[in-house]
Amino acid sequence: MRASVALLALITCSAPACASEPAPAGSGAAATQAALSPPDVIELSASDAADRMRAGTLTSVALTQAYLARIAAIDDSGPTLNAVIELNPSALSDAAALDAERAGGRVRSPLHGLPLLLKDNIDEAGLVNSAGSLALSSHRPKTDAFLVTRLRAAGAVILGKTNVSEWANFRSTRSSSGWSSRGGQTKNPYALDRNPCGSSSGTGSAIAASLAAIGVGTETDGSIICPAAVAGLVGLKPTVGVVSRRGIIPISISQDTAGPMGRSVRDVALLMSALAGADANDPAGEAAEGRITADYTVALSAGALQGRRMGVLRQTMGVHPDVDAAMERSLQTLKAAGAEIVDVTIPSHGQWGAHELQLMLYEFKDGLNAYLRDSGAPVASLEALMAWNIANRERAMPFFGQELFEQAQAKGPLTDAVYVRARDTARRLAGTEGLLAALDRGRLDAIVAPSEAPAWPTDHVLGDHFLGGGYGISAVAGTPSLTVPMGEVMGLPIGIAFMSRPYTEAQLLSWGYAFEQATRARKPPTYRPTVED
Repeated sequence: MRASVALLALITCSAPACASEPAPAGSGAAATQAALSPPDVIELSASDAADRMRAGTLTSVALTQAYLARIAAIDDSGPTLNAVIELNPSALSDAAALDAERAGGRVRSPLHGLPLLLKDNIDEAGLVNSAGSLALSSHRPKTDAFLVTRLRAAGAVILGKTNVSEWANFRSTRSSSGWSSRGGQTKNPYALDRNPCGSSSGTGSAIAASLAAIGVGTETDGSIICPAAVAGLVGLKPTVGVVSRRGIIPISISQDTAGPMGRSVRDVALLMSALAGADANDPAGEAAEGRITADYTVALSAGALQGRRMGVLRQTMGVHPDVDAAMERSLQTLKAAGAEIVDVTIPSHGQWGAHELQLMLYEFKDGLNAYLRDSGAPVASLEALMAWNIANRERAMPFFGQELFEQAQAKGPLTDAVYVRARDTARRLAGTEGLLAALDRGRLDAIVAPSEAPAWPTDHVLGDHFLGGGYGISAVAGTPSLTVPMGEVMGLPIGIAFMSRPYTEAQLLSWGYAFEQATRARKPPTYRPTVED
């Protein structure tokens, strides 16, 4: 059904879109022909698309039509990535209205007219927000999430929603990343039998496959960094509170955040400039006030690594020899770019795991119950959700159960001493005695580590096969992290993670940009059936 809608958009525009599409801002036959010809969106960057719209050789309607056609050809057919779970029926008319604004001299921001994709756990009025769950397949929030309001104000076109690991991989201990009862299994575009990681699985695969230039993911622990890394993308997990969580289906108020995913550091910085904004109604918003950069593209420089001290966290290595070899090459690249490399050891590394799980179980129950109640969802509580899953077991739980739901439901309120102790211990071990202590002790600008091992085969019998990544410490500490492509293992992308102090997103992006410019490591996806093909 989605495919026919998208193809129809190319053949015969709906009246609202075509009738109101303005003439391009540029002049002459070349500009007119460029506006009429469908643009080639494969590997088209958000920055280049913005430049072309500014020059009058591309319209938002043409760009939106091209992405709709590509979703039909790549996501619904062909490799059948299954990354986009729902299309926005007003995308073309929204694009036409933005084209009209541009023709009238109003340009809201560099995002004006750019189509993007949202993860299916972010409220967007008119679209379903389900966290991938069939139980919420009729849940259409009445208002936009805070970050969606910001994106609309910036002139972005909401193209649609992307599939998600159901309940952000927080339903079962045997979950398969990229699978949801509502959306099915998302595939990795580099090898279709490999996993896209999660829980921002659909956003990762969609952006890698040029179903849009940029997209929004969310992370509690690795859900931006891992899917970005295995899809050859740049992904930024901001400091908790820099991007508002209001209107996002929650897991952990201590660790949740949304963040940008794209095929280049510049595109991620472009989207981050619109996403970032202190929200007084977010518990972490007040601390972020006055510490947010207005334009994250300004500091991007190929020379940004000169004179920087980078610590390498070798405790996260030794998992895969090819990843280690790529990491050593990356360290040499950092040195050649002017950085000093220092080995660091974090005594508390990995000790926060049990405490993190406890805080997440408590916070998930508390936060989800509040979200379901306040948003008018068709199930009003975690307990009701569990009962719905049991009553619809064949559709909702064909591969794995809901053990984590059961554990969370057994927890008490956030005033419990067990919760308070777990929360404080996890943040201390990962933060003040972990990442932050190592940065201060070594007088370091950032710490680097492999983002994640190569993508594993999708397995609905045993679940995910995580081999290990370096992002966990920043997730638990609530501090920012950035993954940038650093190479491939048998054609499967791998990334390097940069981690630093709170509110250093602009610096991380500048260092990641310098590394990206020196390596140009990203390669487009090949849609192989399997690695050996």
